[in-house]
Amino acid sequence: MSVVSDKLQGDMDKTKDIHEVGIVGYKGAQAAAVLGMTDLLTAADGFARKMHAIDHPLLRVSHWTREDGRAAPERLFDSDPGIGGSRPTVIVIPPGLGDPLPEHEAKFYADWLLSEHSRGAALCSICKGAFLLGETGLLAGRTVTTHWTYEEQLASRFPDIKVNTDRLIIDDGDILTAGGVMAWIDLSLILIERFLGPNIMVETAGAFLVDPPGRKQSYYRGFSPRLNHGDDSILKVQHWLQLTGGKEMRLAALAEQAGLEPRTFMRRFQKATGHTAGEYVQRLRINRARDLLQLTRDPIDSIAWDVHYSDPSAFRRIFTRIIGLSPTEYRRRFRAGPNGNGT
Repeated sequence: MSVVSDKLQGDMDKTKDIHEVGIVGYKGAQAAAVLGMTDLLTAADGFARKMHAIDHPLLRVSHWTREDGRAAPERLFDSDPGIGGSRPTVIVIPPGLGDPLPEHEAKFYADWLLSEHSRGAALCSICKGAFLLGETGLLAGRTVTTHWTYEEQLASRFPDIKVNTDRLIIDDGDILTAGGVMAWIDLSLILIERFLGPNIMVETAGAFLVDPPGRKQSYYRGFSPRLNHGDDSILKVQHWLQLTGGKEMRLAALAEQAGLEPRTFMRRFQKATGHTAGEYVQRLRINRARDLLQLTRDPIDSIAWDVHYSDPSAFRRIFTRIIGLSPTEYRRRFRAGPNGNGT
């Protein structure tokens, strides 16, 4: 075999172990996410090369976008252009700014994503990127996440998917969806762990001073009651509950406020708000408790009483179920001031 052939064979052997993360640079994609993911992933690759004492990449990053008149996206950036062509192992749709892509343009990306998925590529979306991923039809029957403010819009546009915005990341193997705009950090670390191992992931997280994956969107999500449903009787009860802080949750009292029979009230309340009356009141109370935990030094038992729980242990259980952190953990993480995350 010639020297040139030996080199080509050596290059081919090297590329077998390379995983490529392709990031879609569609119109309106958030540049901070595209560049931030690139930095995290290439840094992780550097840590892995050093650990294994090798001079070729293990994790390659590319950017893909569609030029006007072209049928499919093309590679416009490559972290390792000297190692020859390949297909992405994973394709990431970053969060978007502004309105979703027009349907005619989204179709070109969706067709390409479907083609790459059929070749074995995993597909990921972040925040509003879920709308573009939804155009592929691959989310049908799956549970996915996006930023909680887009929950209703995504579910309405794609009624055959289930949206769970309490979760920050949902890893379905070949499809990964992430919640808020900054969830690209968590998604990047998950991909690093998948391809380079947990040690490299932890080293990368430490180098960038970010938490390893494990957060929930529920830590940050406030309770935003649905008020534009058009049912005046239910809206009257919602305003009353807001005014009283959810002090009263007996079905008879709520139905009386609405001027409805209890069974009729229960049915209409859930249809209008998306919650049972009991769950709605619990979330209203817990939302107030979050504010008190962040902004005061009041004891947790006292806060429980302030938000109308006579049993502090029940308050702790309900808070943990809804938020995903105990009241103590929540205060430690989010309390404003010199002893919290504020100044």
